Amino acid sequence: MTKYVALLRGINVGGKNVISMKSLIECFGAAGFEGVRTFIQSGNVLFACDSASSAELEVVIERMLHESFGAEIITVVRSRDELAATIAAAPADHGSAELLGDVLFLKRPFTAAEAMEQLPELNDDVDSIAPGPDALYFSRTVVNSSKSRIDRLRSKRLSQRMTVRNWRTTNRLLEMLDAAD
Repeated sequence: MTKYVALLRGINVGGKNVISMKSLIECFGAAGFEGVRTFIQSGNVLFACDSASSAELEVVIERMLHESFGAEIITVVRSRDELAATIAAAPADHGSAELLGDVLFLKRPFTAAEAMEQLPELNDDVDSIAPGPDALYFSRTVVNSSKSRIDRLRSKRLSQRMTVRNWRTTNRLLEMLDAAD
């Protein structure tokens, strides 16, 4: 069995797509996924299954969520090894004490190269962004984080093709996948 994390975009945010973690666990369990657990309320579902690819799982899970909850929920799935590769490829200072770091997980087939071409103008004195394996690493300085232009990124249409997790959550998800039985 392969361990995975499903990163659900836009649930339990601003009163939209409100779904309890208990309901998510029940939904995934009923679909035959094993060892289902969630982490925080923002839609991180850890599970195991025998599957051909995380891209195929995205389609299956989006359909399952729509049928169960009546909502179109963008889902990005990464295997344990894919998530570990994303973490390992991050810039050396990503998540340092001086930087607030996020990982923008891209929904396949959208690539990091395509996303980089569509980025809005960022504040070079505050923001930095780097491509990774099926992800972008976005950082902003802690000191000037209020001057970040990350909101321009979130408002762009390309944000509909990704989901964001902060660096701490990203690392915690890998720890949880490694600890799961």
